[in-house]
Amino acid sequence: MNFILWLLFGALVGWLASIVMRTDAQQGALLNIVVGIVGAFLGGFLFNLLGGGSSNINNSDFSLSALIVSFIGAVVLLGIVNLVRRGSVR
Repeated sequence: MNFILWLLFGALVGWLASIVMRTDAQQGALLNIVVGIVGAFLGGFLFNLLGGGSSNINNSDFSLSALIVSFIGAVVLLGIVNLVRRGSVR
């Protein structure tokens, strides 16, 4: 059951981040899921380094604050990908 939640959570976060970063037309559903899950790990890692709370998906916490942390991580991930790919963040 947790695996299905990870996939749904990753798809939602990846889709929202791709809309914000204007990469939605280039990504499919599978890439949205990957971006969402990797972004969740990145966001959780960054927030733990900055002293943020432990409310993230890495701790199996599926809440609104975990969604926000994951979303920020996914946006950062897409920004890094855009920077490497194009030389500029959109």
